[in-house]
Amino acid sequence: MRSRTPNGAFLRAAAPAVLAALALAACGKGPSSGEAPRPVLVAHPSESTHAVSAFAGDVRAREESPLSFRVGGNLIERHVDVGAHVRRGELLAVLDAGDLQAQARAAQAQLVAAQAELGRARADRARLSQLAGQQLVSRSALDAANAAATAAQGQVNAARANLDVARNQAAYTQLRAPRDGFIAMRNAEAGQVVGAGQAVFSLAADGVREVAFAVPEGVVAEFKPGLPVLVEVWSKPGERWPGKVREIAPAADPASRTYAARVTVDAPEGALELGQSARVYLPKHGNGALSVPLSALQRTGDAAAVFVVDPKTSTLKLQPVQVGPYGDERVPVRAGLSAGDWVVTAGGHLLRAGQKVVPVDRDNRPVLTPVAADGAPAADAATATAVKR
Repeated sequence: MRSRTPNGAFLRAAAPAVLAALALAACGKGPSSGEAPRPVLVAHPSESTHAVSAFAGDVRAREESPLSFRVGGNLIERHVDVGAHVRRGELLAVLDAGDLQAQARAAQAQLVAAQAELGRARADRARLSQLAGQQLVSRSALDAANAAATAAQGQVNAARANLDVARNQAAYTQLRAPRDGFIAMRNAEAGQVVGAGQAVFSLAADGVREVAFAVPEGVVAEFKPGLPVLVEVWSKPGERWPGKVREIAPAADPASRTYAARVTVDAPEGALELGQSARVYLPKHGNGALSVPLSALQRTGDAAAVFVVDPKTSTLKLQPVQVGPYGDERVPVRAGLSAGDWVVTAGGHLLRAGQKVVPVDRDNRPVLTPVAADGAPAADAATATAVKR
């Protein structure tokens, strides 16, 4: 009991100092009425004439031809690889032509036999015609000789046609390039048995280059032949060339449920290479929507919002908005903003709702009259000091 008396006296003596320290700490944690307004960059929402829809595609040749043999057989030679540039008439692949050549020889023999029979029939007709003039044979015998000669002529014509077909089929065992271009795909190898009409190569013809892309069902109504678009290749970001939609499929792909479309591009010669990845941009004009820079957007859970300056109090308000498809630099705002709002366009991650600010434009000029704590307009000197800070 005696030991507690000094400690109790000590606590009674230290109590005022402790209370004073707690009061100072509480004052330090409270809101600072003297906090200087933070300058923020603001701008009005603009009409979304720069908002675009982007679609991924790739560079293709306007004429793309699958190449195949017109007859089936064993592929014994392949002379080109993928990426090779070929000229019209160049030999690409060869089938084993042994059987077809044998058929051609058989057709040749049939033609020779038919021609021999025609010669005999003509000789018989000539003799009978001479005897008929001397009334040594009947008229019916002469008619039979004429019919035999005509039939023999028909046999010769048929044999000659069969020979032409056999020779053509033997020639079809050589696959040649129908035009100048690049081998874009190879689907068969030497030693493989291929059927007639089975694609062996795919040829991308020289000439016009286009961008092929897929259009989703939701926006296919916006695409018509002749629609102006912009095209950008991945290898040259920021460089866009004008183009036009040349064609769009009338029916959707049953697997992807998208519509195949092609765009002709007004690009410098050699700027587009086969297989390059590209983007097709569809500008949206005259839709009356507003847009803000991407840097103005703030995420609040799964929703989007922007900081808007209250012109009466110069404080920030976190305004929820509904946005459309994102562009490269801006995003359309479908709801939540009006054209007269002052939107903070940068540094939103450093701000908070209710914070006092000095809104400035890109030239660091205040766009609103600052308001003091008592609600009266602040002095110009205070404004200048806030802007400098």
